[in-house]
Amino acid sequence: MHNPEITEVLAPIQADMQLMDAVLKRAMNSVVPLVGEINHYIVGSGGKRLRPAVLLFSARACGYTGDQHLRLAAAVEAVHTATLLHDDVVDSSGLRRGRATANQVWGNEASVLVGDFMYSRATQMIVECGRLDIVEILATAANDIAEGEVAQLANRHNPELTEQQYFDVIRNKTARLFEASAQVGAMISGASKSRERALARYGIHLGNAFQLIDDALDFTGSVDVIGKNLGDDLADGKATLPLIHAIRHSPTEAADCIREAIRKGSLEQLPAILKAIESTAAIDYTARLAAHESEQAIDALSELDPTPYRESLSALARFAVQRDC
Repeated sequence: MHNPEITEVLAPIQADMQLMDAVLKRAMNSVVPLVGEINHYIVGSGGKRLRPAVLLFSARACGYTGDQHLRLAAAVEAVHTATLLHDDVVDSSGLRRGRATANQVWGNEASVLVGDFMYSRATQMIVECGRLDIVEILATAANDIAEGEVAQLANRHNPELTEQQYFDVIRNKTARLFEASAQVGAMISGASKSRERALARYGIHLGNAFQLIDDALDFTGSVDVIGKNLGDDLADGKATLPLIHAIRHSPTEAADCIREAIRKGSLEQLPAILKAIESTAAIDYTARLAAHESEQAIDALSELDPTPYRESLSALARFAVQRDC
């Protein structure tokens, strides 16, 4: 799933990204061969590396010249990857980034345990930075992510999920790690509190935009492009925003059809559901909210001095809503 647009956006930190990748790969080594094997498979499976990129860009945008940002960015990516390993087990996913998930290849037990290894290794890397305030930010974010995942699980097969509840889930599940990444980039640079707050705000809105588009792509993307099957979220019984909007604006019969599909986690009525999503302009609605989040992210950057790195953060926010994978 090579995306030339994101390659262009990340070009100013390409050297940092390569160094961060090397740090991540070294950190994921283990005396237990299976741990190394699964880590190599996961870390080498691509992915956009957006969360560490946000940290690296934020640090550079605040004038950082050291190398601590590389280790912290690698730790952020390790936290994110651990959540993916666990997510795929919870969701019984067979496909991610266009290839078999780790749980599909090695089984659920190995995937959960290696996810645990990644979390604990990330914690070690964060502690090594020697900054208790940074440890607190990233530890709180990791905790919020876990709560978001549990909230999503608790709401699975719940067709009555409200838009507000949906946003509460995605804020924790997705946006919090973007927020922490942007904030930590400012913190290691010794940036002012107002810039730190501005970058945290940027991260939250960027993460919301990113998740909204992810949820839209679940009904509009193709497996070859997005690397997962159409309707995966519905098959998991997740009431995402396009479905919530379609239920609210469809005639009773179509709304009931969507509710039943969420309750069952069934794709049997997918053609009818896609029709309801289209007739209620649910994808347009989701995209519009994502665009608003992206604009708020870009507005938050006005606190920073104009630099190529600030422009890259803006470009990242625009990419989040224009991408097709």
